[in-house]
Amino acid sequence: MTVAKPTSITLEEFLVLPETNPASQYIDGEIIQKPMPKTRHSRLQGKLTDAINRVTEELRIAYAFPELRCTFAGRSIVPDIAVLRWEQIKFDENGEPVDDVLVAPAWTIEVLSPEQSSNRVTGNILHCLKQGCELGWLVDPGDRSILVFLPNQQPELHHGHDALTVLDGIELQLTAEQVFSWLKMG
Repeated sequence: MTVAKPTSITLEEFLVLPETNPASQYIDGEIIQKPMPKTRHSRLQGKLTDAINRVTEELRIAYAFPELRCTFAGRSIVPDIAVLRWEQIKFDENGEPVDDVLVAPAWTIEVLSPEQSSNRVTGNILHCLKQGCELGWLVDPGDRSILVFLPNQQPELHHGHDALTVLDGIELQLTAEQVFSWLKMG
């Protein structure tokens, strides 16, 4: 039995479709829905977002947005956390951020879910880096590791007490062990 590949659509056609929950992404002419986050995924996403915003928002250095659609260079993706430098955030006349983000985030963070393809998620991180993103993290709760991506460099795998690279200008010191310790509650 053969399975027909779905007809691809254009980015413009994708962008007028209703949003899905969980979010769908547009990658290479295909619509790919992200898996529904589970507890550990959501916990790490929330704690990382809070940790980053605690040291960046007041000083207007950057802001970490969970599940923010970023459309650029032929793709429309929704990183688990998209960190935009303050100057990347467009504001309306009321001082509120505009809804459409049409740039690569400065820092993209993905928390791998068991049902996700690590290659597809890595592909999104690499796409971001090719388009000006300064830093990418692939957080794997399964083996307690964080793969750190920098432009034009080999990725580095971090475990335990390894200090993690964060975006330049952000005063945040984290180790892989600290990040995964956030999973313990109670």
